Amino acid sequence: MLEVRDLCRELGAMRNRVLDEVALEIRAGEFVSITGFSGSGKSTLLYLLGALDRPSSGIVKLDGIDISLLDDDARATLRNEKLGFVFQFHFLLPEFNVLENVMIPMLRRGKRSRSECQRRASEVLESVGLGELLARRPHQLSGGQQQRASIARAVANDPRIVLADEPTGNLDSKSGLAVMQVFEHLVRAQGLTVVMVTHERTFAARTSRQLEMQDGRIIADIDQRDD
Repeated sequence: MLEVRDLCRELGAMRNRVLDEVALEIRAGEFVSITGFSGSGKSTLLYLLGALDRPSSGIVKLDGIDISLLDDDARATLRNEKLGFVFQFHFLLPEFNVLENVMIPMLRRGKRSRSECQRRASEVLESVGLGELLARRPHQLSGGQQQRASIARAVANDPRIVLADEPTGNLDSKSGLAVMQVFEHLVRAQGLTVVMVTHERTFAARTSRQLEMQDGRIIADIDQRDD
């Protein structure tokens, strides 16, 4: 699903290399965690995978398409149609209720009628345990519930892959575990592919594959699936 070859990212006038010739393949249905110390290149890699940044050199392919060659409009379309994003902070819009927040990316894509968007939003909110909280505004939810709503928003357009940057980093351990269980359910029940940056070793250990980064390189690639 994702293929990376000789990926480099340099920043600043001194051309500091924060990613150094990374090579990687991610298959459909994998739950991959990316770990490493601060500054190791985890989030930089995730943003390049998600077409939120451009590489200095190298190739990032999604479904065989080299996304680094696409113009800004094509990259925005690809993000909306094939990718879902979950960040440390939920970025729910406070003026809309939970159901409306989840409907927004579907309405923007324009492939479903408003009633279809509403039905789909209800379904995904039910799948993350928020089926009875559709009419609440974000400030009326707990931190864990807000993050689950952001996951529902990320998967509403049926993306090929969800990219999550420290999705449990702003949560207590109980709420973080609930978010992890949502991801696990989506991978197991729906075959979703998830790539998650995390500093939480206990959560990384629950994924099917763990990549460890150091100084812009992948130094370990561990298959954690049960035999």
